[in-house]
Amino acid sequence: MRRIDLNLLVSLEALLVERNVTRAAARLHMSQPALSAQLNRLRDLFKDPLLVPAHRGMVPTAKALELIGPLRVSLDQLRGTLQGHDSFSPATAELTISIACTDYVEAVVVAPLIVALRERAPKIRLAVHRFAPTRLAQQLADGDVDLAIATSDAGQTHLRTRHLFEESYILIGRPGHPRIEEGATAAGFARLEQVIVSPSGGVFSTPVDVILEALGHSRAVVASAASFLVIPSVVASSNLVALVPRRLMRSRLAEVAWIDVPWLSERFQVELIWHERTHGHQGQQWIREQIHDLVVAD
Repeated sequence: MRRIDLNLLVSLEALLVERNVTRAAARLHMSQPALSAQLNRLRDLFKDPLLVPAHRGMVPTAKALELIGPLRVSLDQLRGTLQGHDSFSPATAELTISIACTDYVEAVVVAPLIVALRERAPKIRLAVHRFAPTRLAQQLADGDVDLAIATSDAGQTHLRTRHLFEESYILIGRPGHPRIEEGATAAGFARLEQVIVSPSGGVFSTPVDVILEALGHSRAVVASAASFLVIPSVVASSNLVALVPRRLMRSRLAEVAWIDVPWLSERFQVELIWHERTHGHQGQQWIREQIHDLVVAD
C-alpha cells in the first residue's frame, strides 16, 4: 500500500477506459511520456502488463479486467465524498439527452420517461436515436449518443452498465384465435404461421429458430416486420401469431389472445449503457436515476 499513489489509480482507470495512451493522457491533462512512465510504474506495481498492443489501440489483460470493477467503485466513492452535495437542479436545468434504443424500449421505457420529465424537469429534452449495436461504442465515445438502453455486449468492458430488468416473451394472436394454445409446446408452436421482427430487415429467423432446431422442429415464418410496434395490428387481422416482449403488451393484453410459452426459456437483459465521458455529469447521473426508478416502480 505504501507504494500506491492515488494519481496512479486515476491514471490506471483512464488507461483501462480509453485503451490508448494518447487519449488517456489528453483526458488527464498530462503529457503522453508522463502517462507512459506511470503505466510502467503500474506494471511494476501489479506485476502485470495491464495493457498490451492490439490491432487498434491496446487491450486489457485478464488482470486488468479483474481490477477495473473494484477500481471504479472505489474511485467513485471517493469522488462522491469530495463532490459533496449535488448542485444539479432538475426544475431549472436546460439539457438535451440523446438516447439510443430499439422501438420496443422506446415504447416501454422512453415514453413514460418523457411524461415524467415534463413534470420533474420541463427544460430537459430527449433525442431518441435508433439502436445500432455495431456502432454504439463509437457513438458513445464520440458524444453522438449519451446513453443507450439495450442488452449490453459483454466484450465492451470499457462501457459502464446498470441492470434495469429481465424480459421474456409471450405468444400473441387475434382474439378468438382457434389454435394459439398449440403454441404452449414447441411442436405446436412450429405448426403455427408466424410473423417475426427483423430490425435490420429481410431476415426470416431469430435465435428462437436455433432453439427449435435443437428440439427437432422448424417453424413457418411468413412475414418479417421491421418493428415490434406493428405486430399487434398484423395479428389482429389474420391468423398469424407472434412472439413479443411481455412488457410491450402488458397494457394491451385485452386486445389480443395470448399465452405463455413454457418451452421457451429465452430471456434477455435490458440495461443502461454509458461511456466514461458522461459518468460524472450531474445531469446525466440524474437522468440515469430517473430511468432506473421508473422501471423499478413499474
